[in-house]
Amino acid sequence: MIPHSFYYHLMFLGLLWLCVMLHAAWPSRGVAAQQRPATSILPRRQRSKEPQPFAGLTQKPHCALCDQAALHPTPPPPLPPDPMPSTNRRPRVIDTSRHFCPHVGCEYRGWLGLRNLRANGHPSGGPWRQWQCTACEGYFLETHGTLFHGKQASVELIVRVLACLAEGLGIRATARVFEVDPNTVLQWLVEAAEQLRAFTSYFLCEVHVQQLQLDELYAVLSAVKAGEMREAEAIHRLSRSPHWVWTAIDPMTKLLVAIDVGERTLAMAQGVVHQVVQRLAPACLPLFLTDGYKEYATALLTHFGQ
Repeated sequence: MIPHSFYYHLMFLGLLWLCVMLHAAWPSRGVAAQQRPATSILPRRQRSKEPQPFAGLTQKPHCALCDQAALHPTPPPPLPPDPMPSTNRRPRVIDTSRHFCPHVGCEYRGWLGLRNLRANGHPSGGPWRQWQCTACEGYFLETHGTLFHGKQASVELIVRVLACLAEGLGIRATARVFEVDPNTVLQWLVEAAEQLRAFTSYFLCEVHVQQLQLDELYAVLSAVKAGEMREAEAIHRLSRSPHWVWTAIDPMTKLLVAIDVGERTLAMAQGVVHQVVQRLAPACLPLFLTDGYKEYATALLTHFGQ
């Protein structure tokens, strides 16, 4: 009978032989290091500190509105005419200093406080007073140039309808509440937007702000005003808000410096920034904050960069 120690010695010899074979077959680190070719150590490249132009904007972008303003500069305002001389008639008790003659061809057209207007009663017993220009002998109502000119509806009704629209109530819902045709409500809304645009262009000038936020919202008024969309379609689409409204607002004072309606394109971004430049003071350069829309960078570089 073969003792157990014989098997133990046989197993030990087998393991020893296996270790010798693995050691002979395994590559040595020294040999591998000798076979690897030597590489020279190159000095690190020094990065230039000179400013490099941004590829793709090596030239200042152009703005169509700026080009148009350069080709057709705004003429200087005309000199005001002399105030109308006082007469021996009874002194006027009705203030006319906040109205002007709107008739084309009148020398006093557009000028305030030159004593060329006088009150002429209420035609047909209506609520609005009539004015007469003593220079051109023309007549006009005091509502000329306002939202209420030529309207049969009362001022209170128009104001309440616009207030409901400003609070977010839809056109059709507002029309049902006040029993007005939806197309009439839409027309009042468009005219109110045009009045606000004219008001903003007249009063917003030489503005000083520290920062402006540029953002885009939705609307459809521009397409309706331009005749690109039928009124019925506009009323239907207005609730879904398929178009963009561009705004520039001062977050500190909540002043709405610029607003426009259009597609989300570079041309619209240029137009909005151009409006902002026209209303800011010449030395004012605020901090502009955007939602990350890349076309703002090009528009800002066009008007403020070099």
